Amino acid sequence: MAEEFIALDTSYLPEMAALFKKAFEREPWNDNWSDEAQLTEYMKEISGGFHPLNYGLLVDGKLTAVSIGQIKHWWQGTEYYLDELFVDPDEQGQGTGSRFLQMIEEDVKKRGLGGIFLQTDNDKPAYGFYQRRHFKELTEHVSLFKQL
Repeated sequence: MAEEFIALDTSYLPEMAALFKKAFEREPWNDNWSDEAQLTEYMKEISGGFHPLNYGLLVDGKLTAVSIGQIKHWWQGTEYYLDELFVDPDEQGQGTGSRFLQMIEEDVKKRGLGGIFLQTDNDKPAYGFYQRRHFKELTEHVSLFKQL
């Protein structure tokens, strides 16, 4: 098995979208990404920020894991703001996500960034995945939303 850690550019958008859909239309998320135009726009928005930083993991030449985010500057320092991280469901449970996250952390450190910030649902397996990899819950941080 040959693994290659790469930076993703816009040429990977169709593959990123297809893998995202495959990962999140299943249990436990059950997201409905049947609107291809909506999915394409979402991928463009989150992968093309002001300072985008998108990673991929190719396994035997196939895009198997993706991290979409951006570099954000804050008064406490500069960090990698991770919008989405997903692994091909056929590869989950085999250490692929852990290896990929380690590669991301190493690259983020090389760039001189002070940390990785992300949000996830506390009732999904991703929550435990990040906790086992030493991410700490920010108890004073709250996400807010208003349905209009």
